[in-house]
Amino acid sequence: MAKFDVAVIGAGAAGMMCAATAAQRGLRVVLIDHAAKLAEKIRISGGGRCNFTNINAGPANFLSENPHFCKSALSRYTPQDFVALVKKHRIGHHEKHKGQLFCDDSAEQIIDMLKDECAAGDVHWRMPCKVDSLEHSAEGFVLHTDSGTIEAPSVVIATGGLSIPKIGATDFGYRVAQQFGLRLVEPRPALVPLTFDAQQWAPFVEMAGIALEVDVETGTLKGRNPTGARFREDLLFTHRGLSGPAILQISSYWQPGTPIVINLLPELDLAATLIEGKGSIKKQLGNVLAQWLPARLAEGLLHAHGFALDARLADLPDAQLRKLGAAINQWTLTPNGSEGYKKAEVTRGGIDTRELSQQTMMATKAPGLYFIGETVDVTGWLGGYNFQWAWASGVAAGLAV
Repeated sequence: MAKFDVAVIGAGAAGMMCAATAAQRGLRVVLIDHAAKLAEKIRISGGGRCNFTNINAGPANFLSENPHFCKSALSRYTPQDFVALVKKHRIGHHEKHKGQLFCDDSAEQIIDMLKDECAAGDVHWRMPCKVDSLEHSAEGFVLHTDSGTIEAPSVVIATGGLSIPKIGATDFGYRVAQQFGLRLVEPRPALVPLTFDAQQWAPFVEMAGIALEVDVETGTLKGRNPTGARFREDLLFTHRGLSGPAILQISSYWQPGTPIVINLLPELDLAATLIEGKGSIKKQLGNVLAQWLPARLAEGLLHAHGFALDARLADLPDAQLRKLGAAINQWTLTPNGSEGYKKAEVTRGGIDTRELSQQTMMATKAPGLYFIGETVDVTGWLGGYNFQWAWASGVAAGLAV
């Protein structure tokens, strides 16, 4: 039986960060992962350049049933702290959009950096290695693996959520939580494209590939406890529905059976502009809309909302133009679902944070057992926020074990 001070299960972003932090404190750490290839989720992120943090990351950019939980870890390990680590390893990087930081060259540089940080603390690796069971012992915990038995007083679960099963996602973390009597917030796909009923979507199938900047919102934005959100990002039409950053963002807030509202021309009050131009513009409606929208999209929207393409703007009553304005400035439609975990960038939900210490990430019902990263009910926006939660929660546990 191999004995360690800490066993970290899951060698992704959070797991490697935690293992390196604990090992550099002088603890004997083993890092275990069932995959043959290390940190595949880091490798494919950001188009292969890894959007490794967001310089604006703060508690307001995260969803959780307990929104205050993430504050402690995020305040103690900030984006600036991770950028300092990136600079220490001389990794070139740049800001792309709204505070998103990417590697200049490759996501492999972040993986290599984390491996080097683990090596600096002499982390022991077991990979590929499957954990068959985890149980309490007099010394803490015993892990039965296909590489032998491991004993450790502290175990950190960093196995992620259910997103992208083809690169190895499993429900291991949730099963361990349930084994030790911890509550779960129901997991579901997040940062994911949304789909629509085939009949409802038929007029827009030919729009696939069109992209434009929009405002998108869902839920209740007013009152003491707002449940919705609004984003201005790019929208992408697909054969089955909608994608692009705008939809990925809003998908984390969308509740099944409820509509989303899209403003396809956020800088223009379309009804007022059309009514004002009636006297001077002699063009057909399709040509007028094509000033502001891709021509294919303008035609598809007119058709979907019952307008003739060759109708002249000057001939249409104001009531009809208001109807068209609302259809484009407040396009309201209800998804029938999402593309699911196979296309979801992250998993919303997970270990209920009320079961964990916000300072240490330890389960209050199971001393010595910690949960970090995506296994926990803390979900960031698109744009580097989820990696920042991985680093921050990993460091919090790594300093506490």
